Amino acid sequence: MSQRLTCDVVVVGAGMVGAACALYAARGGMDVVLVDRGPVGGGTTGSGEGNLLVSDKEPGPELELALYSLRLWRRLAEELGPAIEFEPKGGVVVASSCEGLTALADFAAGQRAAGVEAEAVAADRLHDLEPHLAPGLAGGMLYSQDCQVMPALAAAHLVRASGARLLTGRTVTEVLRTPQGAVRGVRTAGGDILAPAVVNAAGTWGGELAALAGVHLPVLPRRGFVLVTEPLPRRVRHKVYAADYVADVASDSAALQTSPVVEGTAAGPVLIGASRERIGFDRSFSLPVLRALAAGAIRLFPFLERVRAMRTYLGFRPYLPDHLPAIGPDPRVPGLLHACGHEGAGIGLATGTGQLIARVLSGKAPELDLAPFRPERFEREAV
Repeated sequence: MSQRLTCDVVVVGAGMVGAACALYAARGGMDVVLVDRGPVGGGTTGSGEGNLLVSDKEPGPELELALYSLRLWRRLAEELGPAIEFEPKGGVVVASSCEGLTALADFAAGQRAAGVEAEAVAADRLHDLEPHLAPGLAGGMLYSQDCQVMPALAAAHLVRASGARLLTGRTVTEVLRTPQGAVRGVRTAGGDILAPAVVNAAGTWGGELAALAGVHLPVLPRRGFVLVTEPLPRRVRHKVYAADYVADVASDSAALQTSPVVEGTAAGPVLIGASRERIGFDRSFSLPVLRALAAGAIRLFPFLERVRAMRTYLGFRPYLPDHLPAIGPDPRVPGLLHACGHEGAGIGLATGTGQLIARVLSGKAPELDLAPFRPERFEREAV
């Protein structure tokens, strides 16, 4: 039997970004309905590593959003306690050559000017931070602000803390609009949800939801694999990755790229990434990618050669061509707001995104400039 619900705002997408939008909108006094065609965290969020990073971001709008979000994450960690497995463990970026170390130092200098804590680590000090690192590395950089959460748990706890009405298993089939073109809600197989505001937090499917509202937002899936080892005593203390990971994140290439990223978890398994490729929603198993991930991880931590990989999983990062998410109101459709396209940084950027969206919804000035994230910036491409 179909239902008709009325609320102040419909958030479409119950991943981490949608959960944060629901949380901060509800705390702003709004009646929120959160709707998803699957379960909470069933998309990109459930396939992520839970990274809250500043180390991989160059100075600019995304880094500003990351620092803003990190402050909010720390407040949530105080409130939610160990339930979200928040770990302020820091990150270590290593360079294998003197040339790579120089480039890493130059990159960190720009980050420091933007408010990032980055400490140079000489080669002979790396093993003080990570005793099991491979010998012969040229040096690295310690980023004490990098943190981690367990993403599926964190999303679920944010939804619960929001008090929003949660509707799972509901696919949005239409964005309802008034004769004047403004949003008036969404249509699902279970009935209409009427509201003067709709937030597109649909992640990798954000472009499809935008199209239902009649606007262009070129969100594409960027596939990535993660290897999960058997549970181990804590032997990897930080998030550790090679300096070329930053270049892979910023690359526009659709081709396969892999760079070693290794981190321990509170539960014991070690997570190994990272791969990136744009091949649509292809969920097929790729042994060459997994071999490349394993080989890269062993180069960083030789002991992993003797550790069993228990499973692997893949996910799709919501990619936008300029590597910046779409955040804020869409002037083409009054009442439509976007909060998607965060690529692999959505877990870390979710809190800031949710707070910015909530401030816009409540008529308050956002605390960051939303101009770099404006959703209509791709309009010329569409034409």
